Amino acid sequence: MATPPFAAFEWMIAWRYLRARRAEGGVSTMTWISLIGITLAVFALIATLAVRSGFRAEFVDTILGANAHVTIYNLGSVAENGRLDRTITDYDAAADALRAVPGVTRAAPLVRGQVMINLRDRNAGVEVYGMTAENLASLPRIADLATSLGDIARYGEGVAIGSGVARELGAQVGDRIKLISPNGVKTAFGTSPRINAYEVTYVFSAGRYDIDRTRVYMPLAEAQSFFNREGVVDEIEVMVEVPEEVDRYASALLQTAGDRAQIWTWRDASGGFLRALEVEDNVMFIILSILVLIAAMNIVSGLIMLVKNKGRDIGILRTMGLTEGSILRIFFICGAFTGIIGTAMGVVFGCLFAIYIDPLFSFVNYVMGGGVWDPSIRGIYALPAELHLDDVLSAVALSLGLSFVVTIFPARRAARMNPVEALRYE
Repeated sequence: MATPPFAAFEWMIAWRYLRARRAEGGVSTMTWISLIGITLAVFALIATLAVRSGFRAEFVDTILGANAHVTIYNLGSVAENGRLDRTITDYDAAADALRAVPGVTRAAPLVRGQVMINLRDRNAGVEVYGMTAENLASLPRIADLATSLGDIARYGEGVAIGSGVARELGAQVGDRIKLISPNGVKTAFGTSPRINAYEVTYVFSAGRYDIDRTRVYMPLAEAQSFFNREGVVDEIEVMVEVPEEVDRYASALLQTAGDRAQIWTWRDASGGFLRALEVEDNVMFIILSILVLIAAMNIVSGLIMLVKNKGRDIGILRTMGLTEGSILRIFFICGAFTGIIGTAMGVVFGCLFAIYIDPLFSFVNYVMGGGVWDPSIRGIYALPAELHLDDVLSAVALSLGLSFVVTIFPARRAARMNPVEALRYE
């Protein structure tokens, strides 16, 4: 009488083979090696995918939270002195028109300039962003009171500096810093440097080392005076509802900004880095998939040894009436069971790593004596991780798929074994 596939006796025989000692013809050692290999491979794959997703999300979030999604420039015209003038004159009306574009959430006129900053005997090069207090308060990463010091409401009385600038200068809220610009006052004898002193009223932390280390915000009117931009601005910052789809806003923004307008999106500014991240993601997934395959191949080794040691049992089972299909399913269960348990353990360890990455990383940093993560190189202050369901499912599908596929070949070899040959020398 034909038995249904994966009957109870097939599971019973497979389980007995899996827990058999070597003296009984089992290969429990190889089973453990296969189990540990699958677990570590799946753990590494999930951990890497989580860190990859977290790093990209943190990188994009710091870009979008402290920088414009779209920057509107002027193509410029040649002034009377022969220099190219790219400033925007009627910037308030232009900003109002841009805010009216569907999907635009913010449009802020901006003056930019590079200067040297000084406090006591310390100096640093910084980039000054001149904008109004209202526009500064609308920047998510800059106006975050949880990560800042001082009072943003007093921004109009001084300047706001990044935490990296404050650390470099040893500055605190209330200190008076000097800003030195080489393009200062124009006199009959040429242009003399302009040196102004400002009170530090606000210290922000955007979460990006390069932003916190180089950026200073100044009230728009003061920046226009300091950089000789009276009545004009250099550009207009625009933020949109869906930054990931910034390209679909381009035509409407260009049409609204005028014929001589030029746009520069956050993808244009960081596209090279994002593409490098995408290529690295794909390469890392392939490399870790190979590690999972190598771990799965241990299952093949263990099953081949099991089939060889159980040749006599296979012959007896065949003479008792078991079909080739039953023998194939018994040994398939042996290999697949190892893959399933190893995958489950790898998922648990990988998810725990992603959830508790901060205390784990702090422990590693403590053991190594600090300095494991250099924000000046990585750009962000900590190693982020985001656990996504699709990443976990892709790791599980890859591991189980490879485990099941590689198990079929030794299982078929066992099923096709001739019972007469198996029992000839017994």
